[in-house]
Amino acid sequence: MQDAPFAATQLAERIDTLFRAALARRSASLSPAAAFLAASDWALHLAASPGKCMDLVQLAMRQGEDMASYARQRMGAGPDSAKRNGVQPPAQDRRFAAPEWQQWPFNYLHQSFLLTQNWWDAATHDVKGVDKHHENMVAFAARQWLDIFSPGNQLATNPVVLQRTLQQGGANLLRGALNAVDDMQRQVAGRPPAGAEDFVVGRDVGVTPGKVVLQNHLMELIQYQPTTETVHPEPILIVPAWIMKYYILDLSPHNSLIRYLVDQGHTVFCISWKNPGVEDRDLGMDDYLQHGFHAALDAVGAIVPKRKVHATGYCLGGTLLSIAAAAMARDGDERLASMTLFAAQTDFSEPGELALFIDESQLSLLEAQMDQTGYLKAGQMAGAFQMLRSYDLLWSRMVNEYLLGERSPMNDLMAWNADATRMPARMHSQYLRRLFLDNDLSGGRYPVGGKPVSLSNLTLPIFMVGTLTDHVAPWRSVHKLHHLSTAEITFALTSGGHNAGIVNPPGNPRRHYQIRTRPAGGTYMAPDDWLATAPRVEGSWWPAWRDWLLARSGKPVAPPHMGARGYKPLADAPGQYVLEK
Repeated sequence: MQDAPFAATQLAERIDTLFRAALARRSASLSPAAAFLAASDWALHLAASPGKCMDLVQLAMRQGEDMASYARQRMGAGPDSAKRNGVQPPAQDRRFAAPEWQQWPFNYLHQSFLLTQNWWDAATHDVKGVDKHHENMVAFAARQWLDIFSPGNQLATNPVVLQRTLQQGGANLLRGALNAVDDMQRQVAGRPPAGAEDFVVGRDVGVTPGKVVLQNHLMELIQYQPTTETVHPEPILIVPAWIMKYYILDLSPHNSLIRYLVDQGHTVFCISWKNPGVEDRDLGMDDYLQHGFHAALDAVGAIVPKRKVHATGYCLGGTLLSIAAAAMARDGDERLASMTLFAAQTDFSEPGELALFIDESQLSLLEAQMDQTGYLKAGQMAGAFQMLRSYDLLWSRMVNEYLLGERSPMNDLMAWNADATRMPARMHSQYLRRLFLDNDLSGGRYPVGGKPVSLSNLTLPIFMVGTLTDHVAPWRSVHKLHHLSTAEITFALTSGGHNAGIVNPPGNPRRHYQIRTRPAGGTYMAPDDWLATAPRVEGSWWPAWRDWLLARSGKPVAPPHMGARGYKPLADAPGQYVLEK
């Protein structure tokens, strides 16, 4: 008799899950196994590359000679010389931009740090045989470790801090200590960061007038009050990501995209997702499609009947919208007039540095931890984003607030960023596995209604926005929809990051964007070729999108009623779900 295949017992699986969850709590949800495998892969292949090792030794020797020469030149130039020479940091690196860093011996310290950084960059890249994911992990870990010891992050080696301490007799350090104590108390008490209390949802931000016209267990749908005598007949439905609260698109009145659209004569609807708790642990991607997007689209169709809809998705909401639109195209559902995607990926083969935290080993810990809590905690995702931009979000803040004693002024976008949300365990696991890890959507394998969908079925006009310094959805990854669909695509690449590039109202003289339209069935253009040829426009991309929508909208009509039969107004905007902590 042939033995049945061995399968782990439920008890064994439960024990393993408990152990991995405990391990995750003690390792900040970072897999020690993944780190060990990456380090071992790199170290073993480096040891098997004597030529690479020889080059690294020679590089170290040249750098030592360069430092000695640099020291002689600078000492000969005098202690007060401000001449810039030696190694220059990348243009986006602002750590040593202050003139005090050009004074001896601080110039020597920052030059030594930059050369060490360059050496480790060479050591962790181009080692033959190393898995690309492991190479990226080792290089990232080296940068994080070096940043800890950056002379700019230490009291004794930061000339700006030392000068401020002498000028103020140490008062800056006292203020910094008080800031640190206040931050720790706020963190322990679960309170928002200092200054966030000045941006209350419904009072200071998220104040565009409207009504909640639908509420279910997953979301509220807000219809906004018109401000013009006539409106464009096709309504706009906004699908934000559920890793963020919707009011990033309705911040203060001067930078609210929703208010801008309403003032331009659009009927605007926006989904406000519920902040899930442990009772929502089994909500999956299908729930977000059915009870989120499709429930909202049905409501919009009832309130504004016989009109196609301009559907708009932001970040993960844009990915969900792409899935829904592909399924609708497959099934012959023609209710959409167009699709707009803000910083939304549809092909996850090159998702940027966020992929550092996504592999089987990492997911096994994360899934075990979510099995205990029922959701991904808000701080876990925020922590990953903070590591990706450690200088901007961590070290520069610590230097300014704890060493210089200067509180960074809070603004509406920063306050929104601190108002984080949770994610249901099942949905987050499906999202990471199906999209990030397996890339099912671009591969035509993602199932909706039991059948796979293909982005090649999309034929409706598409407007896409990528942002130049996006660490969450890199613009080259966003651009990949060009080779997945033959639809007409207008792509706008704007200055700024994942959030600030989207919250981009007209009137900011430092903003600019590039834009180009590929006609339906047009020739594919690679991202770098697109970047080299797309015209540059100064200012905000919002008016360009407004004009694009106008060209695809009918003649103005009287505004629709607020709500309709079956979708009566339930409450004033911003509703209840956005207020849940």
